[in-house]
Amino acid sequence: MGSLFTKSISEEQLEMALTKVKNIVNSNPVVVFSKTYCGYCKRVKQLLTQLGAAFKVIELDEGIDGGEMQAALAQWTGQTTVPSVFIGGKHVGGCDSVLEKHNAGQLVPLLTEAGALASK
Repeated sequence: MGSLFTKSISEEQLEMALTKVKNIVNSNPVVVFSKTYCGYCKRVKQLLTQLGAAFKVIELDEGIDGGEMQAALAQWTGQTTVPSVFIGGKHVGGCDSVLEKHNAGQLVPLLTEAGALASK
């Protein structure tokens, strides 16, 4: 969906963005790097909300450093599109990966283990 921005960024900007992204991921049980207009992002956020998960959303199209953060995510994970979902500090992938995990019954245990869902 949302691919890399075309403006060039310096190594320093990329390094700062990567540090910021990693800090966000390490400080939250679940993080969704998203864009407000992205249907795939909306689907993932909707699913997590329906499951009652606590998650942090970073809308890359709203922040002044969104392009740098998306470039840093691409460098770190190899995924250039959004949503880019992290659970328990691990990159899960995008919408398809999250839905596949949910359909396979693996998403709720991951969310619970990460502390994003209360144990039932």
